[in-house]
Amino acid sequence: MNIVVEKQPKCVAVLNVVVPAADVAAKRTKIASTYASQAKIAGFRPGKAPKNVVQQRFGKQIFEELTDALFGEACDQVLEKENLKVLDFGFPDNLNERPDGSITFETKLILAPEITLPEYKGIEVKAPSAKITDEELNAQLQELRERLAEFEDVDGRPLQADDIAVVDFTTTCGGLPLTEVIGDKGQYLAKRENHWLPVKEGDFLPGYAVQLTGLNIGDEKAVTISLGEDFPFEELRGKEITLQTTLQGIKANKLPELDDAFAEKLLPGKTLVELKDLISGNMTLEKAKQISEFKVNQIVAHLNKSVSFELPEEIVLRETQSQADSLVEEGSKHGASEEEMMARQEEIFSLATERAVTNLRTNFLLQEIAAAEKITVPDSDLFAHISRIATARKEPIKKVIKDLQRTRGIQSINRSLLIGLTIDFLVEHANVTEVSAEELEATPAESL
Repeated sequence: MNIVVEKQPKCVAVLNVVVPAADVAAKRTKIASTYASQAKIAGFRPGKAPKNVVQQRFGKQIFEELTDALFGEACDQVLEKENLKVLDFGFPDNLNERPDGSITFETKLILAPEITLPEYKGIEVKAPSAKITDEELNAQLQELRERLAEFEDVDGRPLQADDIAVVDFTTTCGGLPLTEVIGDKGQYLAKRENHWLPVKEGDFLPGYAVQLTGLNIGDEKAVTISLGEDFPFEELRGKEITLQTTLQGIKANKLPELDDAFAEKLLPGKTLVELKDLISGNMTLEKAKQISEFKVNQIVAHLNKSVSFELPEEIVLRETQSQADSLVEEGSKHGASEEEMMARQEEIFSLATERAVTNLRTNFLLQEIAAAEKITVPDSDLFAHISRIATARKEPIKKVIKDLQRTRGIQSINRSLLIGLTIDFLVEHANVTEVSAEELEATPAESL
């Protein structure tokens, strides 16, 4: 078998193959013999049909199996003899059976990019302390107190900040009822009765609640609000709406005391000290996870800035389509209509391309580092992961393994686990500087 590999730009190579007539004949004879021994042909006992009859009856299938076998052998030889990292062997093209009995074909190979690794040990990383401060713990306890707060009616004074206003309102835009402007989709904004409204900036509609301070129960006020260009309803962007409001009641939060009784309400049988310890432990775990993700983001950003290499265009296109599909699905889950998604098609494609390139560059870099450091996935880890899949599917593990083998899913799982192990390796070998949250926020993003 004569093989010539022609490398081309953008991670592509063309594989030209010539299979000598003798090799073709030997392979064809072997395949035809298998058919002859198994074929049931009328007028002949099994395995006794003449070769020409077998060839006439099963010629197409024999030739297809022949070319598949030759293509597979060519691919195996490329991996064995050529120093290439092939991502996709494609399919045989320009297949030609010559008069002398030899066969020629070619195929386009998609290659992994050639990467000259930057220094990846000792990457400078900034991260906050994993320790939970008293301020953070107190803020969490305060949030729990607010969840268990009781609401008391307030009489004898006007509405003030941090109260709960109980309001009725009817909304108009340009003098028209809101439903005439944007239809039924705006009903929750068009009219409400006994609506509880926290008096603080940022709730419900920007600037609405704070304009009600100073009102007494029973007072009415027309509150006008200018809506920004990012308002959810496109028809109202950049316009003013007026909410004709009546203050029906005032309520104030009554926070529970921070004591053992408070702890008992949350976790029966626990004291306040035990509650604090439990909350602190959970916060420590969550903070450690966030810090780990933060370190990984900095390491990945550093690696991507430190090296440049070509990516296979076909792989980029596939990943871009996958990312675009995910963005459309995400938009649909958040209520975006098909028309809105079509209007944002260019924006979605741009973001999908950016994500695809970043993901692929990162994955190729991490796989190259794994190879350099001889990082491998233990069989026990791979089996444990597949076992979890089988449990989730409620299927026998043997069936799941067969399904994954058929779809090359095991290679995909192994690659994903390998990338995770490589990230752990890089974090372990990073040079981490502990900084305060304030210092971190003040650090320019490009220097992280």
